[in-house]
Amino acid sequence: MIEARHLRVLRAVAATGSFSAAARELGCTQPAVSQQMKALEHSTGTPLLIRTGREMRLTQAGEALVRHAAGILAGLTAAEEEVAAIAGLRAGRVRLVSFPSGSSTLVPTALAALRAAHPGTRVSLVEAEPPRSVEMLREGDCDVALAFRYEGASATDDWSDLVVRPLLADRLVGLVPEGHRLAGAKTVAIGDLADEPWIAGCPRCRKQLVEVCEGAGFTPRIDFATDDYPAVIGLVGAGLGVAVLPELALESVRPKGARSVTVEPAVRREIVALTLPDLAQVPAVVATLDRLAGAAAR
Repeated sequence: MIEARHLRVLRAVAATGSFSAAARELGCTQPAVSQQMKALEHSTGTPLLIRTGREMRLTQAGEALVRHAAGILAGLTAAEEEVAAIAGLRAGRVRLVSFPSGSSTLVPTALAALRAAHPGTRVSLVEAEPPRSVEMLREGDCDVALAFRYEGASATDDWSDLVVRPLLADRLVGLVPEGHRLAGAKTVAIGDLADEPWIAGCPRCRKQLVEVCEGAGFTPRIDFATDDYPAVIGLVGAGLGVAVLPELALESVRPKGARSVTVEPAVRREIVALTLPDLAQVPAVVATLDRLAGAAAR
């Protein structure tokens, strides 16, 4: 195998015409240059230099190797500089996937802070709900996944192969029309809404809603189901039913015509940032995780 350090020595010998001159240029000893040239000739399996007294000239193989060495060493230098830029956060890319309410609340604050601190780091964003977002991470389609799972859910998510960065506990709140009989209540037991028509959210949230309601002794009558939180709020505001939504979902949407109430028993979902163990060592990924944690702490 040809080593870069041997190519550098060969170029110096070719340029200066002797081992001693090459040693002075490279800042090493003449025996070290001679030793590295022997190692290079052994690697290539052919003589690269012809020694005639004090004069030294390249063989045909040596000329070919010197000709290619310039491009090889230039490419290595460029690669080293690019890697150093990425390691120093002067460059780099992070592919982020997030669920919608995270995209509208945590992500903007985190990415603004990241750009201010490291303007050379680029972040792309696509939206997906878990478990699809977690699948994308495992399949190599993203570097960081913003995801959630419900406390006490019947089917727990197995994230044992991933690096999990806890961000916050997001409590579910009730949402009723402004004119609803419970709109002014400080706390509402979920069983008090047993006879109401329901508006449900994403499939995972819908499943959690059914489990919580069944735990309270009833099965919710779901009249509408939508993944779009503003649509849920709009349907509630129009008096078409009641809903439970994560607090994050209410942060970026004005609940016109609807009133939020505290629901008991408390149901929370754990918001986390996930990445792969190898990616957790990449500076740009670490910086992204840190900024997401900072956004969640506000």
